[in-house]
Amino acid sequence: MRRVVVSGLGVVAPNGFGKEEFWHSCVNGLSGVGPIRSFDASEHPTKVAAEVADFDISPYLPAEHRKCARIMGRASRFGIAAAKLAMADSGLDPNRIDQEKLGVVMGTGLVPIDLPEIAPLLAGACSATEGLKTKELGKMGPRAMVPMWILKYLPNMIAAHISLMQGAKGPNNTITTACAAGTQAVGEGFRLIQRGDADYVLAGGADSRIDPLLMLAYSSLGALSPAKRDPSQVSRPFDAERDGFVLGEGAGVLVLEDYEHARRRGARIYSEVLGLGSSFDAYAITKPDPEAGGAVRAIQWALREARLNPSDIDYVNAHGTSTRLNDLMETMAVKRVFGDAAKGLPLSSIKSMIGHLIGAAGAVEAVAMALSLHTGIAPPTINQTRRDPQCDLDYVPNSARDLPIRRAVSTSFGFGGQNAALVMASMAA
Repeated sequence: MRRVVVSGLGVVAPNGFGKEEFWHSCVNGLSGVGPIRSFDASEHPTKVAAEVADFDISPYLPAEHRKCARIMGRASRFGIAAAKLAMADSGLDPNRIDQEKLGVVMGTGLVPIDLPEIAPLLAGACSATEGLKTKELGKMGPRAMVPMWILKYLPNMIAAHISLMQGAKGPNNTITTACAAGTQAVGEGFRLIQRGDADYVLAGGADSRIDPLLMLAYSSLGALSPAKRDPSQVSRPFDAERDGFVLGEGAGVLVLEDYEHARRRGARIYSEVLGLGSSFDAYAITKPDPEAGGAVRAIQWALREARLNPSDIDYVNAHGTSTRLNDLMETMAVKRVFGDAAKGLPLSSIKSMIGHLIGAAGAVEAVAMALSLHTGIAPPTINQTRRDPQCDLDYVPNSARDLPIRRAVSTSFGFGGQNAALVMASMAA
């Protein structure tokens, strides 16, 4: 089994574009949450989100691929930019490596439909009494559709576009395990290299669901915070006043590379990937197992693959959504895995600053964990103002902390009962 390292980082996040800006914001507790600008949310129950402002894909598209922008969803655009940033950061030239050994694994999920794009079509085929009249829709014929419209909405298009732009001819996978997708994608990329199916993998996640219909759907589940406080203070993982997550968008991509290749070319190595754990609750579709059984298994199995004991872990990059049930469950999972040492184990959630990026969440958090291991800094969980007696661990409240982080775990838990955990180590470990 080959060693796998992180040699490049690219991120498009609500609180920063590019590795440096993103990490500066995270370390300094700067939030990317604000009033929704992409649509009129004045009458919506939730009026805040963590949007990527003023994003322009054109600098990240080669001239010969710019016409493809018309058939790219917003998540694809984020993923392409993050992948290009990651490759540039790694120093790899995709034209000078074996492209059959360059793979892509991306996590994502539900792709929102561009309503203005199809509104005229639906208006002509719907009535208040009959609903959708399929006969009328058929009469309009294919010419009524935007050419290649469907290609915007296939989840695999993010990985496909990245592979096309980077000339990646190796393995190409898309992971759609809800909020665990980004973490699993990084773990699956790690395994591709470990077993020799690829030498380099662009692994991560991209997602964008800040959409009027999806915002209503998440609100109807009771998942989004309805809080009327200052937007930057709405996402508050583990705090007693938390009342739901803030929907975010963005992408994170890591260049994973065979260690010997990276060492020979003198690459900057941020961290080493050691293990992935993946499990399922089999408890409920919308609620986590209150005993945290699935989360515990995911963390334990990641540690087992990494050949580590719980006592070897110095920091946890927490899922920390800011919902009542998830934060209680995650706190219990940490206590069950780490035992008496849990009280002294720092863990923090950058969702307090970037919201919940769903399919991209674990990928952006993996970028943050790699940077924590590289810099020895644990970013804070901001908005810790009122302690929850049931959430009684060290969440690195409000201010970043210098730590000798040798080994760390990142956790992700998703709707349906998906669980994933990723273990990384610093090169000094």
